[in-house]
Amino acid sequence: MNSSLTSQYIQKSRAILDTVEQQSEAIQQAAQWFSQTILAGRMVHLFGSGHSRIMVEEMWPRYGSFPGFNPIVELSLSFHNLVVGANGQRQAMFLENVPGLAQRILRNYDLSEQDSALVISSSGCNVVPIEMAELFQERGVKVVALITKQHADKSISKRADGKKLSDFADLVLDTGASMGDAMVAVPGLDTPVSPGSTVGGAVLVNCIKAEVAGLLTQAGQPPKVLSAANVVGSERAVSLFESAYDEHAHRLAKLYERVGFPSYVSEPK
Repeated sequence: MNSSLTSQYIQKSRAILDTVEQQSEAIQQAAQWFSQTILAGRMVHLFGSGHSRIMVEEMWPRYGSFPGFNPIVELSLSFHNLVVGANGQRQAMFLENVPGLAQRILRNYDLSEQDSALVISSSGCNVVPIEMAELFQERGVKVVALITKQHADKSISKRADGKKLSDFADLVLDTGASMGDAMVAVPGLDTPVSPGSTVGGAVLVNCIKAEVAGLLTQAGQPPKVLSAANVVGSERAVSLFESAYDEHAHRLAKLYERVGFPSYVSEPK
């Protein structure tokens, strides 16, 4: 049956939704870990290099989201809009495979076994996200990996020992996209277009977000959700934004308070 290119993409996106729905138990498990972290006053660390940064920002901060998440976004790994020249894409693609960079990033935080993490990488084969997951696990932090399974299974790790992100994950979620990510075959063009991992990734993180909100509310700590004025009224919207940002700051302070070498400032009073 012939179909338009738009129909082709929509049909494949529907299949992605089916793949996400089949992972409901894993979504619930991730939400359990993340809600436990947030209820403990700690943070869920979010990390993605390249376009995986999209999923980090989808989780927090944006409308319909709430504090409890620490978005770790390195501009050197994810600043794409210049494409070439200074701060260009070639440099970003090089840097995301530099061993040791993940350790320098996490050196900035005082991690706890109460923390948890979501590490996103469609291929699961770039060095920095793999090392991030490995370092989190070494510190007793539960790691949820968000990958594109078809793509990751057929990809070769850039890491010397061949290990992939899934090797350092306590739980693996699959975006459901195609191998190579691009999903639409254009007649006369030998390379497919229009990636699908963003569709599956966005649905997954928002499913997790909803489940976490439910668990926090059940526990008597309903989250402060960033909400539109035309939904909750101008005064409440401002109150929610300000209180959510303040809570984020209070949680973040715990990650910095006793990091690294002690000082008289970090000593308990």
